[in-house]
Amino acid sequence: MINHPVHRSQLANGITVLTIANPTADIVSGRFFIPAGSRWEAPKQAGLAQLLTSVLTKGTERLSALEIADRVESVGAGLGIDTTTDYIKLSLKTVKSDLVDIFQLAGEILRTPSFPAAQIELERKLILQAIKSQTEQPFNNAYRQLRTALYGEHAYARSSLGTADTMGQFTRQDLVDYHQTHIRPDRLIISLAGRITPAEAINLVTQVFGDWDVPEVELPTLAPARVTTTPQYQVEHQSTQQAIVMLGYLAPAVHDPDCIALKLIDSYLSNGMSSRLFVELREKRGLAYDVSSFYPTRLDTSHFAVYMGTAASNTKIAVSGLRAEVDRLCMEPLSVAELQTAKDKLLGQYALGKQTNGQLAQTYGWYELLGLGVDFDSQFNAAIQQLTSNQLQTAADKYLSEPYISIVSPQENSAVAVV
Repeated sequence: MINHPVHRSQLANGITVLTIANPTADIVSGRFFIPAGSRWEAPKQAGLAQLLTSVLTKGTERLSALEIADRVESVGAGLGIDTTTDYIKLSLKTVKSDLVDIFQLAGEILRTPSFPAAQIELERKLILQAIKSQTEQPFNNAYRQLRTALYGEHAYARSSLGTADTMGQFTRQDLVDYHQTHIRPDRLIISLAGRITPAEAINLVTQVFGDWDVPEVELPTLAPARVTTTPQYQVEHQSTQQAIVMLGYLAPAVHDPDCIALKLIDSYLSNGMSSRLFVELREKRGLAYDVSSFYPTRLDTSHFAVYMGTAASNTKIAVSGLRAEVDRLCMEPLSVAELQTAKDKLLGQYALGKQTNGQLAQTYGWYELLGLGVDFDSQFNAAIQQLTSNQLQTAADKYLSEPYISIVSPQENSAVAVV
């Protein structure tokens, strides 16, 4: 893997600029990160960031949605905006010769959106359709049920799409207010990777954003995640051909030292067809259509989950099977070979995630947003290599002992009991 040095600088108005020089191709990719998204929404605002990002590219004070699309597509570039739990992100990709034009367009979209009424209504309808689609998917229902049990009223419990009720109530002024509060220079991280030098990057950002003043609008105060100390067991019935069984555990935020150990445990359980869950529950026992684990990186308290898609008649044994594999981590240390294989898989996957300019811009911009710093690369590799089997067992015992259980199954399987 080629090591690409990262240059970090900051403008007077607070914008952080990261430059990752990679001159092997005449392409520049950019990521604009803003710490916003659903984590910053009050319950009555659920989905507001999603609607905002859907409408941002649909018009500025100077350009219509069609004109924006034409400027991007006519040069074969890419430009889009999306929202996640912890951030809003604008992405761009272009050949170097068109970078100035596309970058200026990105700046115009972020700074002077017009929020056309017709586009707001169109995007609202599309999001409402997506919300309805989510309710028809067993996995999404099981995951929603799990997040609600884990987080209660905290924003992490909610879908970034919001609800039909909240989405139906938003006004244009709500979007204007959210934009003025969150889309601002002192919250902006711009990460550029490709055929561009640090001096070129700083000059470009200064030209487009240097005169952007910090607004006199206070940011909302974030309440910490509510942690429920008593695990729960919940079943939801849905007209479906299979059951989704999901076990969840509250887990550390990204800055907690135990986060690294749980990342390695996650990789051991679910990374590839030789992973423990796949081998033990799918290959040996034939229980699962789909089986895996996940541990999202979060600024606040996160969660660790294992899940299985299985026949409705297997629901009870699926719960016991998943619990047995997680409990085994708490009781038995990994062998030397198992530990090294898990490390090799995780670090290999990590290295492969930084091959393209887009991946480089994403990775280092994300580090900056999380407050990990541009040196996290070397720190992460060293931390993984130093982990021992006993440390993984200690982390598993600390966090993965009593699960929250969420099941979505057909009505006729309502007699399932906790094992």
